[in-house]
Amino acid sequence: MGFMLIPRGKIMSKLSLEDARSIVRAALDHAATIDAKPLTVAVLDDGGHLVMLERQDGASALRPEVAQAKAATAINLGKSSRAIAEDAAARPTFVSALSALAGGRVLPAAGGFAFRNTKGDVAGAIGITGDTSDRDEECAIAGAKAAGFSPDL
Repeated sequence: MGFMLIPRGKIMSKLSLEDARSIVRAALDHAATIDAKPLTVAVLDDGGHLVMLERQDGASALRPEVAQAKAATAINLGKSSRAIAEDAAARPTFVSALSALAGGRVLPAAGGFAFRNTKGDVAGAIGITGDTSDRDEECAIAGAKAAGFSPDL
């Protein structure tokens, strides 16, 4: 069995760094219009790898981990972090066990979801934290939509 070398530039991610920047910028622009508290935004690719993280001035120290956990919840479980929160209300032991299995990267609170590209493929996930979970999710939706992606809610 040998190795096959793939020429540089031949593998295309479904989510570019520029896409992630556009999502973050649009989410934070929306946050400014609703006078949101300082936010932290994490964007993951479809494999769950961090593409971009931005923490606004004044956001507390643990916010990067929370934002990444919300996004990871969605990409790893195929449900929004809001849907997992609803599951947690009905089955708290199960969701707690999931979080333990995932090394703490399951967070049952609104503000994280996967998003799809124009082909309908899951391109990545976003997680936002810093304000109420509903406002976090509102900013995430605005960011994904403004960048041309469809939220998987």
